[in-house]
Amino acid sequence: MNLLAFDTSTEMMSVAVSRVLGDAGQTSEVWQHTAPGGAQTSANLIPTIQRLMAQAGLQYGQLDAIAFGCGPGSFTGLRTACAVAQGLAFGAEVKVVPVDTLLSVAEEARARHAAALQNYQVVALLDARMDEIYAGSYVFKNGHWTQIRDSRLIHPEGLVCEPGWTLAGNVFTAYGARLSAPAAQRVDALPTATAMLRLAPALLAAGAAVRADQALPRYIRDKVAKTTLERAAEKAAL
Repeated sequence: MNLLAFDTSTEMMSVAVSRVLGDAGQTSEVWQHTAPGGAQTSANLIPTIQRLMAQAGLQYGQLDAIAFGCGPGSFTGLRTACAVAQGLAFGAEVKVVPVDTLLSVAEEARARHAAALQNYQVVALLDARMDEIYAGSYVFKNGHWTQIRDSRLIHPEGLVCEPGWTLAGNVFTAYGARLSAPAAQRVDALPTATAMLRLAPALLAAGAAVRADQALPRYIRDKVAKTTLERAAEKAAL
């Protein structure tokens, strides 16, 4: 499939384009770029997309779909990705596929560390700041992903991981000592656009595509900052 995918939900910006090769469409080539995100994302995302599309020799109208990381993740990053996905999809009249960022983490971990396994159980974790983490549980079996537990916001100590599961994400530097799972079950991984390219065909087949105006971010945390009184209370408790 001809696909454009991008994720800006974390401190990294990831963009990838896949193009079908040959008349039979049995193979494809991928162009991808990863760079620091954060405050730089709003300025760099569209130029990066334009560069990769040009390298792939694709026009936006030739895309089968545009996939974007819909969350959970950084509020600003999710809003940026959503706005760009909507704008490009409106202009090109193509489908949009919102992709769960935690599922992308799970797929990235599987592809990098367990590609040969037919049964892979992952708790995907992303740093939510404010002493909390986003968590979602997934199982890969017979070539398909199934969500076992929906995305949630928890404190590191609140994570329960059964034997046989792998922890994957970007939380281990900040919260590793507070997580219950042993180090042997931990994999550093981020949601990547290449992981989204692998996920998108199955999501499209399952009917996950939406119109451009329905390409919305998924927020799990409603509160994004502590109040002045809360910060003062924390400071006084030190």
